[in-house]
Amino acid sequence: MQLSERDKQLVIGCIEKGESIPARFRLSLFDDVPATELVWPGKTTNTEQTVLPFQSIEQIDEPRSEAVEKLDLFTMNSLNGRQAGGWTNKLIWGDNKLILSSLVNGPLRDEIEAAGGLKLVYIDPPYDVGADFSLNIDIGEDSVTKLPSIIEEVAYRDTWGIAGERYAAMLSERLRLIHSLLADDGTIYVHCDWRVNALVRFLLDEIFGPEHILNHIAWLYGLGGSSNRYWPRKHDDILWFCKTKDAYYFEAAKITATSQRMKGQDKKAPDYWDIPSINNMAEERISYPTQKPEQLLERIIASSSQKGDLIADFFCGSGTTMAVAERLERKWIGADLGRFAIHTTRKRLIGVQRELKKSGRSYRAFEILNLGKYERQYFLGVDPSQPEDVRGEQSRSKEEAYLDLILTAYAAKRSKQTPPFHGIKGSTAVLVGPIDAPVTQSTVRNSVAAAKRLDITKVDILGFEFEMGIKPAMQDDAREQGVTLALRYIPNDVFDKRAIEKGQVKFYDVAYVELNIKWQGTAVIVELADFGVFYRQEDADVAAAQLRTGGSKVVVDQGQIVRLSKDKSGNVTHEVLTGVWTDWIDYWAVDFDYGSQKEVIRVIEDEKEKQIWTGGFLFQNEWQSFRTRKDRDLELACVPHDYEASGSYKLAVKVIDIFGNDTTKVIPVQVP
Repeated sequence: MQLSERDKQLVIGCIEKGESIPARFRLSLFDDVPATELVWPGKTTNTEQTVLPFQSIEQIDEPRSEAVEKLDLFTMNSLNGRQAGGWTNKLIWGDNKLILSSLVNGPLRDEIEAAGGLKLVYIDPPYDVGADFSLNIDIGEDSVTKLPSIIEEVAYRDTWGIAGERYAAMLSERLRLIHSLLADDGTIYVHCDWRVNALVRFLLDEIFGPEHILNHIAWLYGLGGSSNRYWPRKHDDILWFCKTKDAYYFEAAKITATSQRMKGQDKKAPDYWDIPSINNMAEERISYPTQKPEQLLERIIASSSQKGDLIADFFCGSGTTMAVAERLERKWIGADLGRFAIHTTRKRLIGVQRELKKSGRSYRAFEILNLGKYERQYFLGVDPSQPEDVRGEQSRSKEEAYLDLILTAYAAKRSKQTPPFHGIKGSTAVLVGPIDAPVTQSTVRNSVAAAKRLDITKVDILGFEFEMGIKPAMQDDAREQGVTLALRYIPNDVFDKRAIEKGQVKFYDVAYVELNIKWQGTAVIVELADFGVFYRQEDADVAAAQLRTGGSKVVVDQGQIVRLSKDKSGNVTHEVLTGVWTDWIDYWAVDFDYGSQKEVIRVIEDEKEKQIWTGGFLFQNEWQSFRTRKDRDLELACVPHDYEASGSYKLAVKVIDIFGNDTTKVIPVQVP
């Protein structure tokens, strides 16, 4: 201990008074202080240890856009999809802190190690505190602005803090988890810019060690505005760190020299990369905020991993990392908090699969995972390490807190006077579905019967999930009995107190899909017949009142996309842009034999791994049609699917609307 007598007395005085010891003494008093450390109020080096089961909700095996053929075993194995065995790529929706914790400490860790370990991570975390996370979505000949979900807004824009301390805490915990998950010979690239490059560098120095930095790369993207107040900002920073010194893969990229002395010759790329950003006409452009050019990721992945290596991106956005990894024959894991990001990546990856299949190249199946009801239980305070029956009991013990939470977010009042209803909103009775199970058809019917008995004319039923088969006809039946029935989804935003306090939590109505089934012998054809949604992003009348003279604005109100325009006289016109129901559909897919594969999760109970059937089934994506930025057409009927044997089957159709929300319908079919 190297302290002067004066410093010793100062430290002793602080201890005697119960005061904090000044931070400058840490290096002198403790042996385990890192060589580089960033300090902020409330800092902790603890990381999330929660292990939640991953629920596989969809398998995407073959990107069939043509008629389904009967394939022999040899042909199936040559497709190099899931049929060939081995690793299945993973696209995960949820909070990446919980995802990383569950990967680091859960059963999937063994699968990662069996795949060779995680060799490369690229992340491009949000770093612009003033960024606008809305995006434009094409709708017919026009476009509408999709506002970010509150959970995205809170997670990104509101995670900054007064001096960046909340951002540092958020990123530090995730970097520590990534460090734990990364293979000993793995590396990480962290993308940032002038706003946070110093902050990120200190965090990486602290977690990986300052001796493990390999490069500070400048990406010269070339586009952007100019300024008379500072030098134009024309580059981003990419920090590259290894986990173990001298134990990582690297093969320098070659570029063509442009200097007069070496012009036209190949040379190794330096630590400044002149790679253009994506222009408006680029083939790869998806119009997604923060989308990075594929050429940038190609350089990173090709130089720092080998074919067959496993890579990951835990802020995957539009899926650029995954798309490039697939083309370069790498295995991958992608994760994002945003539902729309997952949907955008799904479409992009199917497009890559189609491209590779058409050219005769190999591709790998991928599955879409989430933490589902287990994440919701975690937010409620239920211990995820306990067996199912114990978790259920804990959920029931927290029922009042849960009901208060949902009703507060819905601006309703708790009421115990009119069971089975849990609250009242104006003259409407409100029933809240369970946190860990779907609202069933019987619950809906019983609620309508109870409303009639209690002379209640309006009922709102809220649920995180609704049983497949709940139809608009149930609402029509309720109306005939004198009850106006609304079915609304509870968003995950309800678990953030700040969102509730600001009154920003939006509940949206359950959509519906109608189908026509046609037969050609034993081949079935599924045809979309109708689709209905009831979104509202903002009130059209309020938006109209705020319009300036001569101005216009596109809003989402009561299930329609409407352009509001105000002329010089102050008159406002409403032009409905969603002319037909198909305008709302961005994507749909068919599973011709739904129920053939059970959804099984892996959990750890009593320190042993256990496989449990959730009671649900995997949606096996066998045919799909979707819109792209350049191709706005949508097929409304699938190609004929020929069943190999007669009998009873269940057919599932998943429809995803232009905002990324999905609706699934299951119907029985009898094959002659």
